[in-house]
Amino acid sequence: MLVIEYKVKAKPYQYKAIDEAIRTGQFVRNKCWRYWMDAPRDSKINGFALNKYSTKLREEFSFVKDLNSMAVQASAERGWAAISRFYENCKAKQPGKKGFPR
Repeated sequence: MLVIEYKVKAKPYQYKAIDEAIRTGQFVRNKCWRYWMDAPRDSKINGFALNKYSTKLREEFSFVKDLNSMAVQASAERGWAAISRFYENCKAKQPGKKGFPR
């Protein structure tokens, strides 16, 4: 899991903007996971398809469009990283729960 730590002395509206950006990134990541789970098996969902889907999300939701395009694509790539890690764990037959991507 990627953890970004920083020390900031900000005003309340700046804290609110940071929280909104984090929530929007999580929204994009979760929408990518849902897109992967709901897609039929014969459609090949890969990282490129998720990046294209993130572009559609920018057109559909105004709050996603407000976020920087690189941040939206990075969230989609984080979603793909979780999905590919899930596949790798299944192929390696690692003991324990695989679970859905997190």
